[in-house]
Amino acid sequence: MNSAYVNRKNFHLTFSAVILFLASLLYGLYPEQVFPRLFEVNIDSVDLRNIFRAIMCLYLGIAFILILGVLKSDYWKFATLLVIVFMGCLALGRLLSYFIDGKPSLFLILGFFGELILAVFSYWQLSKFSK
Repeated sequence: MNSAYVNRKNFHLTFSAVILFLASLLYGLYPEQVFPRLFEVNIDSVDLRNIFRAIMCLYLGIAFILILGVLKSDYWKFATLLVIVFMGCLALGRLLSYFIDGKPSLFLILGFFGELILAVFSYWQLSKFSK
């Protein structure tokens, strides 16, 4: 693998793309098997499977843009902004749910911290490398 793809400037994009790719598989491949094991959620309707597969493709689309930002420097800033907004909004939504709905499972708490760290780190990357 070319070291230009895995360097300090692109680390946040590469790492986020891998995380989103893996999360997309959790959401969309077999939601009726995965979600009952991870959470207290039963996927027992076509509509729910449809929603989770749409989320899978959303995550795959975002991962594609992040990889594009790694491969083409013209897209780096947009991809970095996308990580900041996407991960920041996921973290904000989890925080909002924590205060409105109560404490979620450990897996989702860890997700909150991971998303927050990626958003903040990507912001730092943007401020460091976009000059």
